[in-house]
Amino acid sequence: MSAGDTPALAVVIGSGGIGAAVAECLRADPAYAEVVVLGRSSTPALDLLDEASIAACAGHVAARGVPRLVFDATGFLHGEGMRPEKSLAQLDPAHLAHAFAVNAIGPALLMKHFLPLLPATGRAVFATLSAKVGSIGDNRLGGWYGYRASKAALNQFVRTAAVELRRRNPGALCVALHPGTVDTRLSAPFAKAGLQVQPPRLAAERLLGVLSGLGAEDSGAFFSYLGERLPW
Repeated sequence: MSAGDTPALAVVIGSGGIGAAVAECLRADPAYAEVVVLGRSSTPALDLLDEASIAACAGHVAARGVPRLVFDATGFLHGEGMRPEKSLAQLDPAHLAHAFAVNAIGPALLMKHFLPLLPATGRAVFATLSAKVGSIGDNRLGGWYGYRASKAALNQFVRTAAVELRRRNPGALCVALHPGTVDTRLSAPFAKAGLQVQPPRLAAERLLGVLSGLGAEDSGAFFSYLGERLPW
């Protein structure tokens, strides 16, 4: 991820199962001199629902150096009495608004404040966790309205931000990643028998491996944890 032989700065946003594992992998990578982890319990704290906190954290990172990798590992599927909808009859405005706030608007604000921190030249990456169920072209089962729609909106933010990023630095990438089913609190209630569930460390290694193999021409695209380019 770094330019030349100079160890780089990496930023991980989100300290859940995948975020913590990604940070652990990056700390073991000599390409990175420092890994900054941001979230609701970090100092300063980052709350996706509070743009001022996002801006403050971006300022904190800028004071430490120029990041070559920003990895957004945030997301919302269920909690606080909210679960994925199985039918239109279960749609709830508050649930939908929260899903969009965390899964789409929050990451878009991360792009707003963190993409300008990436270097003006050379390879740099902003990656955010999306989900295969956010693919409109791949949707054959229906259900999960809020999660699907908010992740589809995130994919559009990624695609659009990548166009703008390319104008400033043709060597930089902005991509969406599908991590698969990972053994975390987010996916635990929905891990079905026979479904391949990955430990967080393996998922992190796979996702970082996918990123390492991407080139500037891949910016604005959507990839699975196995490196497959997914349809919008």
